[in-house]
Amino acid sequence: MTELHTIAEPDVLKKRLMALAALDLILCPEEWLRYHSFIVEWAPQVSLAKIDNGAGDHLFVLFASEGVIMKGFDHESALSPHAGDEYEVWTGIYDETPEALLAWLDDEALEKDEVTFCLWREAGDSVWRKGNVDIPDGEEDGSGFLLGTIFETPEDYADWAEGYFEMTVPLETVQQIYAGAPITADMIRSLNAEWDVAEALRELEELFMGI
Repeated sequence: MTELHTIAEPDVLKKRLMALAALDLILCPEEWLRYHSFIVEWAPQVSLAKIDNGAGDHLFVLFASEGVIMKGFDHESALSPHAGDEYEVWTGIYDETPEALLAWLDDEALEKDEVTFCLWREAGDSVWRKGNVDIPDGEEDGSGFLLGTIFETPEDYADWAEGYFEMTVPLETVQQIYAGAPITADMIRSLNAEWDVAEALRELEELFMGI
């Protein structure tokens, strides 16, 4: 389980998720194979980040005027709605979640009931929160490993990406993108010489629209 105090501030979290989405976009031309993705304007004034490991686990992070809400699903967790005799959301996961934030999960694409943990932070609040969930001894809700792939440092991302995408990942370029530098054609070529630069730049422009 993730300790709530270790989660980044919302603005830092958003920038990091956008950087990860940009890096995955460049390293992996096939959109459906990307681990990290980001939609700036998923709904009016709402951004959506998604982590999908391709093995049945996912994390959605929504940034809205009401605050930020995260909904994660670890298919191997004992808290999975599939783990019991009947399909049902584990008791307490959505307890106390502010209605204005929880309402965003009603969108069919976000699979509200496919959940093993939910975290949130209302606008103006100073801490992250979660419902009162009783997790059985020795079990995990998946938040540790899923939030762990929102890599804090360029070094962590580069190490992970080299294994996941099976390619060399130049740390210097990753550091530049983490720092928020404008992404140039040369940076794209250094990360993935086989990617069509014009197409990558087009996708990146769409990713960062309005930013």
